[in-house]
Amino acid sequence: MRTWVVAHPADVIDVFVYVVVLNLAIQYLPAVISETFTLSLLTAVLLKVVLEAVLLLKGIVLARLRGATTRAARTTSALMLWVVAAGSKLVVLWLIDVIFGGSVSLGGFVPVTLLVIALLVSRAAVRRLLYGAADPD
Repeated sequence: MRTWVVAHPADVIDVFVYVVVLNLAIQYLPAVISETFTLSLLTAVLLKVVLEAVLLLKGIVLARLRGATTRAARTTSALMLWVVAAGSKLVVLWLIDVIFGGSVSLGGFVPVTLLVIALLVSRAAVRRLLYGAADPD
C-alpha cells in the first residue's frame, strides 16, 4: 500500500480534495447528505475511481471523434461523448445508492453534475498549484 501511495501522490491528493469539496457540498447543499465523515471519505474514494474511469473513457471517445473522417462517424462519436457525460452522472448516483443506501445522497442529476464539475475544477486547481503546468497525469 505504501509503495502505491508513494508512486501515486496526485491520486492521494485528489481524494483529499474530493473530501473537502464533498463535505462543503454536504454543509451547504441540503440535497447532498452523508451521515458520517467516514462515509464522506469512502464516497470521495468511490468518486475518484468512477471519475478516473469516466475521464479515461471520455479520452477514448474524444480520440475517436478527432479521428473520425465521415459525418456518420463524427455524429456517432459525438453521441457517444454525450452518453458518457450524462450517463456517468447516473452511474455515480446508482453506485452511491447501491453501496451506501440511504446513508449517502448526492441529490439528483443536477446536484451531482454540479458536484462533479466542482470536483474536477478543484482537482485541476490544486494540481496546477502543486505541479505547475506539468500535470502528473
